[in-house]
Amino acid sequence: MDATELSNEEMILSFLAEGGDDYISGAALSDKLGLSRTAVWKYVEQLRKMGYRIDAQSAKGYRLLEVPDRLTTLEVGPLLATRDLGHTLHHYEQLESTNAKAFELAQEGGSHGELIVTEHQTAGKGRRGRSWVSPAGKSLAMSLILRPEIAPSRAPEVTLVAAVALAETLRDSGVQADIKWPNDVQIAGKKVAGILTELSADVERVHFVVLGIGVNLNAELSDFPPEVAELATSVNLTRHSPVHRALFTAALLAKLEQWLDTWTDDGFEPVREAWKTLASTLGQEVLVRADQRELRGIAEDIDPSGALLLRVGDKLERVLSGDVEQVRSRKS
Repeated sequence: MDATELSNEEMILSFLAEGGDDYISGAALSDKLGLSRTAVWKYVEQLRKMGYRIDAQSAKGYRLLEVPDRLTTLEVGPLLATRDLGHTLHHYEQLESTNAKAFELAQEGGSHGELIVTEHQTAGKGRRGRSWVSPAGKSLAMSLILRPEIAPSRAPEVTLVAAVALAETLRDSGVQADIKWPNDVQIAGKKVAGILTELSADVERVHFVVLGIGVNLNAELSDFPPEVAELATSVNLTRHSPVHRALFTAALLAKLEQWLDTWTDDGFEPVREAWKTLASTLGQEVLVRADQRELRGIAEDIDPSGALLLRVGDKLERVLSGDVEQVRSRKS
């Protein structure tokens, strides 16, 4: 596990990444870091042991050739373009649940924007106690500690903020992702990502929100259990090329921070409008299972709090939570 500020290894990687195909001399790195050339060499050797391929030429310096596909602060940190999100990063080789660890850290005083990631999540949680499959080294399994200054009644809005940011990031990655109310992101009707928010609050205020996001990035069909293989997909399976997980993580954090800022400054309405443009649920005939009952009707809209508005005959039902199954398309 690591939770780090700007380390010497991270700074060396950042300088080498900025250099692209050019070599950066040991003297230049020494000057930038305020270290001896021997110390720079020792840090480069440490990075090599971590899986970084760094070429060294006596007359030229150092050049970064290859970065391991991992999600530590060394990979994600230099890519961040955020103000708060992800700058304190807790990385684990294996966790039962990133949400559970984030909740624990938040209770211990974890600050807004702290990020928890794992290479392999063994007991990931979905809505209503379901499990979330997370193939080792091929997915993004992350949770964020958020401390928004909102009333508890507004906490469900965080899920829709995250869904917009996630769908847009996936679209920027070259796949046509859309949102199924309330918290699934799909590609061509198959689930590629899920969101789970949990909170600590009293009657008057939210103490913190844990925002959990799981994304199938590089999974193959063989990585999915038989019971979900026909229902799930990955970015790699869709676009037929692997995803750079650290780049995707940094891009998602940047997009999420932008939408959280919009939500904080301008309220839920801009989020609601963006969500509607990305939604697959609206305009569809759906079956909703909620609160020990089933409702079948047309998903017309979401209201200003994010609840689903379902037209059942002549009545408009307001659904706060539930499982949505598409019955047939209403779109031409």
